[in-house]
Amino acid sequence: MPKMKTKSAAKKRFSFTASGRVKAGVAGKRHGMIKRSTKFIRQATGTMILSDADEGIVKKYMPYNR
Repeated sequence: MPKMKTKSAAKKRFSFTASGRVKAGVAGKRHGMIKRSTKFIRQATGTMILSDADEGIVKKYMPYNR
């Protein structure tokens, strides 16, 4: 069997924790900050752990990074 390919877009956007969860940047901070509340901007810093449903999708895209 040939090797499966990793999606290039996924490997640029997601990383894995030591326990196998998926880390991603928080959405909604590319533009339009003037209309966002200060609380939203403050809480959307750094990275977040994806939900179980989204995690399953990302793990299909990255078969060897577990």
